[in-house]
Amino acid sequence: MKKYVPILQVLLFLCMLVFLIHYFRNKKDWQEIAREVNAQTEEMEEYKETEKRREESMDDTEEANIKQSDLTDQTVAAGQPVLPGKSASAEQAALQGRSTAADPLAWLDRLAWTIHPAMMIEEEDIYSFLQGPGAWSGGISWSGEWCRFEVDGNSFGSFGCGLCCMANVYNTLSPYEVSPWDMYEHAKVSSGYTPGGGYGAIDWQEMRCTLEVCGISGELHRKPGTFEEFRDQIKEAKSAIVLVCSGNDNTYWKTTQGHYVNIWLYQEDDTVFLAEPGNREKNRSRIPLRYVYDALKTGSTFQYLLVKDYLEADNMWRANGIEESWCRPGS
Repeated sequence: MKKYVPILQVLLFLCMLVFLIHYFRNKKDWQEIAREVNAQTEEMEEYKETEKRREESMDDTEEANIKQSDLTDQTVAAGQPVLPGKSASAEQAALQGRSTAADPLAWLDRLAWTIHPAMMIEEEDIYSFLQGPGAWSGGISWSGEWCRFEVDGNSFGSFGCGLCCMANVYNTLSPYEVSPWDMYEHAKVSSGYTPGGGYGAIDWQEMRCTLEVCGISGELHRKPGTFEEFRDQIKEAKSAIVLVCSGNDNTYWKTTQGHYVNIWLYQEDDTVFLAEPGNREKNRSRIPLRYVYDALKTGSTFQYLLVKDYLEADNMWRANGIEESWCRPGS
């Protein structure tokens, strides 16, 4: 019996085989194409987002330039330079303060603090206000008419040492300038502090709270067991407000039951730069850090506040300009 080859079935099989070969080959190609398209799409979306951010940044810069131009036009006619973001009246008040505000490019200082707040400090940059009326009467640099102010019978000369130290820190680390009396007014609002009723000098918690509102971070500490530990802390800090007492050691401070002073710029010879609000002769001198450590008042809850940093973004006060008459150094 003759057998016939199923030609039709063979042809159909071969066609189906060719179709499947082309199908899977094309499928692989389309997968590669799809992946490439997806990658290009993601790259395009990223490019569009970058362009959008760049355009927004340019718009903000242009708007700021327009505002600055308008503000400058308003005040240059009066012969006064301005800082961005301030009204003419606020700027005029600021011109009575920090000397760099008289420079038309002083706004660069504020920009520098915003971009890089941890700036290098030199001795001539440090503020060192005085609290006593004798210094003001004698026309001593860093004294001001706040020395004669009183609150409920308490004179600023008797309670203002901590406020002078706080103003020193704020003015030195920030692009703003305020008086010790401004700091007193600010502390009343920020922390509830008052020297009335015999309360006297500002306390540690009120001090830290007030400085935090100013964008200044600080840590309260008790006297460590060794001078070396204290020295290492001072090395790392921007500054420190310390409470000294002659009852603990009278090598340098002879007769004080408790007094805030401000120290800066530790050097490897174990000395620091002293801002002494209560003594015009000792103010702005360099002294051994050991004097400070030995005289720390251990009878207080805390003995010092380490100033860690200033951040413009955290400053919710941003006051600027000293209204009281005062003896600006070099003027």
